[in-house]
Amino acid sequence: MTAAVAYAAAPAAAVPCPETPRASTGARPRTGGGLRVRVPLRLVVGAQYRDAALSVYIKIAALAMRPEGCTAKVSVLAEYLGLSKSVVERGLKDLTTPDEVDGLIEVITTRRTLRGGRGQSAHRIVRKAAESEHFVWVPVRAADALSPRLLRLYALIAYAEARNVPLAVGDLGGMLYHHTGKSAGQHLGDRQAARLIEELGSTGWITVHARQGLQGRHAYETHRHPVHPVVQAPAAAPDIHDGSGAVGGGGSLASREDQRTDRPVTSGGCGSIRRRRDAGSSARGQGEKRSNSQAGTYRGPGLQLSPRVWQVLEPVRHELPGISPYVLRRIGREIGEQLSKGVGMERLTARLLTRYSRLTAHAPAAENARRGDVGRWILGAGLPRHGCRLPSCESGTTWSTGERCHLCANITAEAERLAAVAAEQLLAAAPRPEPPTPVRPPTTWLPMPPPPDPGPEPPAPAEREQLRAAATPETVRQALAEHGVPAAIRLYGRALVLPHLTDQHHEGNRA
Repeated sequence: MTAAVAYAAAPAAAVPCPETPRASTGARPRTGGGLRVRVPLRLVVGAQYRDAALSVYIKIAALAMRPEGCTAKVSVLAEYLGLSKSVVERGLKDLTTPDEVDGLIEVITTRRTLRGGRGQSAHRIVRKAAESEHFVWVPVRAADALSPRLLRLYALIAYAEARNVPLAVGDLGGMLYHHTGKSAGQHLGDRQAARLIEELGSTGWITVHARQGLQGRHAYETHRHPVHPVVQAPAAAPDIHDGSGAVGGGGSLASREDQRTDRPVTSGGCGSIRRRRDAGSSARGQGEKRSNSQAGTYRGPGLQLSPRVWQVLEPVRHELPGISPYVLRRIGREIGEQLSKGVGMERLTARLLTRYSRLTAHAPAAENARRGDVGRWILGAGLPRHGCRLPSCESGTTWSTGERCHLCANITAEAERLAAVAAEQLLAAAPRPEPPTPVRPPTTWLPMPPPPDPGPEPPAPAEREQLRAAATPETVRQALAEHGVPAAIRLYGRALVLPHLTDQHHEGNRA
C-alpha cells in the first residue's frame, strides 16, 4: 500500500465509525454549479478501492441527503451512473466491507427484504467523516457524466487544485491503479495518464493550461460543470445478469422500490445526456496519428513576459529570437524569482551586461555559446549571482556602495596565508642539494672560474620599500634566476617571491 493511502487513511482510522451516523453529513446544498459531495480522500487515493467505488459513493451520498437515506436499487444506481449492475455491485462490495487498511466501512447497508425475496430495497447511508479527515468536493453530476476512472482523475486534480499542489503527469499516473489483469495493483504509466488527461480535457470538466505551472508543468483547472457538454441520442443501460440475488435474473432481492424521491424506472435509459467517453476516445484516436516532425514541435500558448523581464534582458535582446519559447519562459521565471527576493532590475541588467560583454570579448567563446544555445548560457552563467553568502555581494563587491566585500576580502587573505604556509612547508621539506666533490686540478694550468656571485648587498629600509613597491613579476623572476632564492627574498620580501618560487619548484621537479 502506498504512503499516500496511509496518509489519507490515518486521520479517519483514529475515529471509530458510529453505529447510527447521520446520512449525507458534509454534503453541500445546491449552488450555481449543482450539488457537491464531500468525499473522503482515502476513497480517491486508496489502491484498495476500485474506480467504480468512487462513483457509487458519490451517488449514494447524494441520494442519502434525505433523512431516511438512500433506498435506490442496484439496477437504478447502475442506470443513474451509466454502468452495469456488476460494476456497481463490485463498487458496493468495496464500500460495504471493512477496509483492509484500517477496517472502516464507508457505506452502511441495511437489508429490508424478506427471506422469500419480497420487500423493499436496501437502505444505505454513508459514514460520518471526522473533522480532521482529508476530503475533496466532487460535483454529483460529474459521477453521472464521467467514467469511473476519469472521475477519479478529476477528484485527484480537484484536490491538488484546492491545496495548491503542482502536478506532473507522472504524479497522476502514480495515483491511478490497474485493478484487473496481470498488472493488477500496479499504477499507470506516464503515457496512460497523459491519454486519460487528454480524454478528461475533451469532456470539458477540466482545462489544461500547457506549460503554465511550476517548472514547466501543466496547470489544471477543474469546473463545476462541463464547459461544452455533448448531447447524444438516448441509449439503454446494459443489462448484465450478475447481481446479488440468488435467482438467475440477478440484481437485488427487493421486489419494489420507494418512489418518493427516486425517479421511476423508464425504458428511455439514462436520459438525453451521456458521458463523452466514447466520442472523446474516438476523436482522440483519430487525432493521435501525426508525423514525427509534428510531434516534436512546440504547441503551447504564446510567449508572455512582463515588461520588467524585457528590461532585464535588454543587453541580449538581439539574441532572444534564437531562443525557444520554453527556455524563454524558464529565463522569465528565474528573473521573476530574483526580483521577488529583492534583487533590483538595475543589478540584474548590469550583471547580464557585464558577463555578456566579457563573453563577446572572446570571439571563440561567444561562437561556442551561440552554437550551444544562448538561452542555456543565460540560465547557467548570465543570471546566477557570484559572490559570498552575503546577499549584497556581487562578484566580490558590495552592490550598494561599490566597495570590496569585507567577507570576500577576508576569505582571500586567509587563502593567501594558507598558500604561503603551504609554500614554506614545501620549501622546508625539499631535499638539500649535496655539496659538490672537489675536483683535483689538472697538471696543466687552466684559469679558475670566478667565485659565485653572493648577490647584491641588502638595501636600506627606505630603498627596500621603494624597490618592493615598483616590483613586477618579471623583475622578481629575474632576481630569482640571477641571484637565487635567499637574495630575492632579501630584495623583494617573502610575499612577492613565494608564488614564483613555487612555480620554479614545480618546474624543477618536472625537469
